[in-house]
Amino acid sequence: MSDATRPTAAVIYNPTKVDLPILREAVSAEASAAGWDETKWFETSIEDVGQGVTAQALEQDVDLVIVAGGDGTVRAVVEAVRGRDVPVALLPSGTGNLLARNLQMDLTDVTGNIRMAFSGRDQTIDLGVIRIEREDGSRDEHAFVVMTGLGLDAKMIANTDENLKAKAGWVAYVKALITSIRDPGELHIRFRLDEDAPRRATVHTLILGNCGSLQANIVLMPEANLEDGLMDLMMTRPRGVVGWVRLWLKVAWTNGIVRRTKAGRALIGEHKNDANLHYETAATFTARFSKPEEIELDGDGFGKASALKAWIEPRALRVRTPTPSPGRSE
Repeated sequence: MSDATRPTAAVIYNPTKVDLPILREAVSAEASAAGWDETKWFETSIEDVGQGVTAQALEQDVDLVIVAGGDGTVRAVVEAVRGRDVPVALLPSGTGNLLARNLQMDLTDVTGNIRMAFSGRDQTIDLGVIRIEREDGSRDEHAFVVMTGLGLDAKMIANTDENLKAKAGWVAYVKALITSIRDPGELHIRFRLDEDAPRRATVHTLILGNCGSLQANIVLMPEANLEDGLMDLMMTRPRGVVGWVRLWLKVAWTNGIVRRTKAGRALIGEHKNDANLHYETAATFTARFSKPEEIELDGDGFGKASALKAWIEPRALRVRTPTPSPGRSE
């Protein structure tokens, strides 16, 4: 029997990503220790990857939504929570776990993350929203927490073998990347940042990021910040083998290693765009493509887009993060 005087959490879980008996036992123990009421459980499915069951949980006036799944489950749950003043806690359970990585969570500390869900603090972060126009003129709107991409990025997602991904994790993306690089297609874009004048570009990859770190210490967008009210725009057009090598060195070495330290940033100085890699920031981005292009949101394919409008809703999402240790400065 529930106790109306105690807060209640709901766990939205992907059954293919978690060991349910172990998860139930751990959540029950931490909820009880924190003085919470009995947790409600909602299972995702192929037909409902998270939005529907999250809506059911919210109808029951839960005080916290805990997500146990991969990036796709997190995105779907956040989409349903959008506009509701309910915090979200993450139990990383997928291949990428990119939002958790960018929040600098310990992906291996399952018990600690469950404890944090019930006793941590709330941090407000930006939320990305995108309205996709399809070839038939119809439009659909979605949230994203990490990034959305077209070109090589989206083709890589489309070419990823899901069976290999389940067995080998992020290594499956390497095979998909090699396949995608062989595609000579480019994106021809007419775009606009905020209220600036429209521009044109031809690129190999277009990525809009709310945050910038990926697996394997790869930092696509070194200046991306979950709390700055801006999205980071990344466009690449490497030319030949030399261009690809320079692009990879800049992303893997300069962004991923050198810029992580204060001394490294001082040594390199400000980031400079070049013909292979170009960065910009904006609160709103609109674009139209010369032909429908594959698009991905937070690592899942979302069909093809003829045009899009994306924007950032500043500090629109509450996520549960660790309580600072005594004496720690904020």
